[in-house]
Amino acid sequence: MDGLISWVNSYETTNMFRLLLASFLSGLIGIEREVHGRAAGFRTHLLVGVATCLMMFVSEYFFQKYGDLSSNITVRLDPARVAAQIVVGIGFLGAGVIIKSGRMVRGLTTAACLWMVAGVGMAVGIGLYGPAVMVTLIAMFNLVFIKQIERLIKKDHFYTLEIQCSSSGENQKKFEDIVHQNKMSIVNRKIERDTAVGRSIYEYIISTNRAFDQESFIGAFLALPGIQKVGIH
Repeated sequence: MDGLISWVNSYETTNMFRLLLASFLSGLIGIEREVHGRAAGFRTHLLVGVATCLMMFVSEYFFQKYGDLSSNITVRLDPARVAAQIVVGIGFLGAGVIIKSGRMVRGLTTAACLWMVAGVGMAVGIGLYGPAVMVTLIAMFNLVFIKQIERLIKKDHFYTLEIQCSSSGENQKKFEDIVHQNKMSIVNRKIERDTAVGRSIYEYIISTNRAFDQESFIGAFLALPGIQKVGIH
């Protein structure tokens, strides 16, 4: 009986509990990412949480075993050094899940989740169970509930409007009038003119916080004389 109690209270048993807790907390966040079809899902988050937890108590063990070495020798142990390298290293993993396509960027939330899961694993690995559980609960509330609230908030959406037409000095004012009539704002504009073929290309970055019919919007430009091509994306 004494041997069982000794085993339960042992350092190795504590570490196994930490690994299981880190895997559970990080796995919860990973499941949410998995449900939404993200590249870094359940397995990735679980592995990051467990690995960072392991690194923390390995660092703690090194310090406990060699931290009392005499100051006269050249060996110096800093238990915070491993933690610092985890924070740096997880940044490369997070960068791998961020995808930029044109003006759209995907994966920022997943990258932040990986970074946070690493922090949860580190906290569990060093024995800060309460903060680790609280951060996990906050993260789940953010991912599940605040996301629903975000959908109720009107957000600006940005589009690139490209118009190709025959050269005319009156075109720019007509184009911008159509944009403003649709309650949109012009963020940036670019104009190219090719006098050899008598053609002009107008490129506008426009923003709006309301849904609109892209077919009707494009049709308003095509109804103008001299329009050759209109595109929005």
